[in-house]
Amino acid sequence: MLNTLSQSRKAIIAVSSAMFGSFLSQIAFAQTSIDVLPEQPAKQTMQAVSPDIALAPLTPHTADYKVYYGSIELGDAKYRLPATDSGYYQYFFNSRVSLLMLSDERSLQSDFTIENGTLVPFRFVHQRSGTGSEYSEQTSFAKHQNLIHTIYKKEALKLDYQDLIYEPLMVQLQFRMDVIANKRPLEYKMVKEKEIDGYEFKIVGNETITVDGGTFETVKFEVVRNSKKRQTFFWMAPDLAYLPIRLSHYSKGSKQLDLQLAKYQYDKPLPVIPKLDLVFEQRIFEQHMAQKTLLDINSKEDETTDKETDEKVEINIANDELSAAEIERIKQLVKD
Repeated sequence: MLNTLSQSRKAIIAVSSAMFGSFLSQIAFAQTSIDVLPEQPAKQTMQAVSPDIALAPLTPHTADYKVYYGSIELGDAKYRLPATDSGYYQYFFNSRVSLLMLSDERSLQSDFTIENGTLVPFRFVHQRSGTGSEYSEQTSFAKHQNLIHTIYKKEALKLDYQDLIYEPLMVQLQFRMDVIANKRPLEYKMVKEKEIDGYEFKIVGNETITVDGGTFETVKFEVVRNSKKRQTFFWMAPDLAYLPIRLSHYSKGSKQLDLQLAKYQYDKPLPVIPKLDLVFEQRIFEQHMAQKTLLDINSKEDETTDKETDEKVEINIANDELSAAEIERIKQLVKD
């Protein structure tokens, strides 16, 4: 059970580190309806969005969530983005869950700035305590050194700095900004546990859900994976600058983790967020996946060609080697 809880908690940190929410599992919330993607001509280009709208997720706010394991309430989680006048942001996450004699407490802090509408990470700190081993993770993004310094469970590592690379907490805000700003595909690289992992997301459709924090019109997303053994879905509310409302994680078809929005507060009114053209979203995602498949095929063909070329080179080298008759002649010359 401890290992299962650990896996469930990792989903909180790795999958989106903040894309949370869940349906009420102990009371009837059945007012859930999903809209089928409408059949209408798709637009040819993405609409431009004004900067103030694209930056709406950076509006100071707090959001509280309840954490469930299946139908069992485990505890709570909280996100906090304080106001700033300097352009230097700090984003906080705290969670506390327990089951019988097991407990898990986490505290995360993300420090970042913004350049040309893109978040630039500066520092990430993750502290974990409770049942089992306690540990911390710290990552510093030293762009001037062209390095990423990261320490996980007292083991340090240096990674090459890359643009558009994030950490597990701030990536949620960048994701929300990209959805609003119509930046596609929704692909992200992040430093996590001394490694650089890649994550990709797709839009599933619209869904109306009711949770403890209220009833919301949401857009449903799914984490793209090659296998269906693990599935992660999350719902975000456009009217709340795509604040996460619910997350459900499944392993081998069984629900393992649920998070649900309990309450939220923004420090000031949010701008009106344009609705997504789901037909167009579906089309560009299919085109993106087709292109990735083609690139994978070409890459494999190149590998095969390189291998065949190497084999031919080896054969040619073998053919260029001295024949038995030539060797005998050389031996004779040496004797003479």
